[in-house]
Amino acid sequence: MNNAKRYEIFSRLREANPHPTTELEYTTPFELLIAVLLSAQATDVGVNKATRRLYPVANTPQAMLDLGLDELMSYIQTISLYKTKAKNVLATCQILVDQHGGEVPRDRESLEALPGVGRKTANVVLNTAFGEPTMAVDTHIFRVSNRTGLAPGKNVDIVEQKLLKFVPKEFLQDAHHWLILHGRYTCVARTPKCWNCIIADLCDFRQKTPAPANA
Repeated sequence: MNNAKRYEIFSRLREANPHPTTELEYTTPFELLIAVLLSAQATDVGVNKATRRLYPVANTPQAMLDLGLDELMSYIQTISLYKTKAKNVLATCQILVDQHGGEVPRDRESLEALPGVGRKTANVVLNTAFGEPTMAVDTHIFRVSNRTGLAPGKNVDIVEQKLLKFVPKEFLQDAHHWLILHGRYTCVARTPKCWNCIIADLCDFRQKTPAPANA
């Protein structure tokens, strides 16, 4: 994979989807933070179903605290690991109220100090809520980066650093959304849809999958 190929890959992804964003539903940085926290080992669709009920009732740290643990769990019980996540949400809300005036901090160190918030979650919030050119490497981005040859690495940290180095700067702000969506809908885990991929001719994956008979 060379720089010219990388540039062409992101040019095509941008042309197909000029304004990509997360599929999690939110209106404020706090709503995004909570949605991302809830999305670990869960689908965006499932999280959205829960937050559509939750956010009209509580969409600020204090309102979430006022809701209490049992009530919060009743709203998110359809999401995996909801008991642990509910405790992390309330602990996060308490820190936001006590240390940040009820606002979501804009720096990585403060974000990663919140319960249940790791590097990937911090990167999503920094990128999507605050416009920072970060790279939140999830399973989709890890797979696409390795399979295509875009930024191969043995773990998410290596892939993140390679993407930050190799993705042309003009694409860096939106790159993580393009790669997630590409991995979610085209470069899927078991049988990638190479026959329907707009970057197939630029990809280093050798075992390209043919179109199914009924396609």
